[in-house]
Amino acid sequence: MKYLTQQVIFDLDDTLVHCNKYFDLILGQYFEMMINWFGDEGVTTEELRRKQVEIDVETVNMKGLASDNFPKSLIATYRYFCTKYNRPADPFQEGQLMKLGLSVYDQEIEAYPGMVETLDNLKHDGHQLHLYTGGDHSVQRRKIEQMKLDLYFEDRIYIRQHKNVESLEKILSSRPFNRKRTWMIGNSLRTDVLPAITAGVKSVYLKQQNEWLYNMIELQHEMQQSLITISSIHEVVPVIRGAAARRNTSHG
Repeated sequence: MKYLTQQVIFDLDDTLVHCNKYFDLILGQYFEMMINWFGDEGVTTEELRRKQVEIDVETVNMKGLASDNFPKSLIATYRYFCTKYNRPADPFQEGQLMKLGLSVYDQEIEAYPGMVETLDNLKHDGHQLHLYTGGDHSVQRRKIEQMKLDLYFEDRIYIRQHKNVESLEKILSSRPFNRKRTWMIGNSLRTDVLPAITAGVKSVYLKQQNEWLYNMIELQHEMQQSLITISSIHEVVPVIRGAAARRNTSHG
């Protein structure tokens, strides 16, 4: 079947490759350390988790997706409980936490099952693939190179520290995108779905089971109606093919 070419923009973290599970792994180690240090005060893992998430989200809102946000959130949470329990912060312990937080970026990059098959099929169908990811340039480039994603996205790769409506709009304005045939596929309601709908492009929301709280926002009802929700990357190709075939027929 002949498909009408679509322009498909993919998010990277927790859309094509695993990300959140590594942060959860490090947080598990962090909570163990904190309970060891503050357990005598009666602090609970749930209390630690709530404070760390609060600080983490607040920091990202202010500073964007910088790689040192995460370790700094661990240290800020530690300092909060030091103050709460009237004890001095220990520079050695803070150094341990910085090292622990940064170690999340040393984890082996793991693709989601179906990533290669999905990109192969869309490329074979003749669709134009783009990659739009948030974070530090060096960290994200390492993931892209390890996964050999340049084979699919070539020079159509955009790495931004702030991933929001303005950033996506600049990308869409930088190339000849046809917004009626452009798709944004990602797992974040905040940084993928909302900007895409606001910019007038199609949005596919890849809903993950364990999502970072920062990514979760409440969408207006009309926005909820204009997105397609999927639970696996395997569903992307049928969605794009179905839309491309329908449009091709309607132009036909």
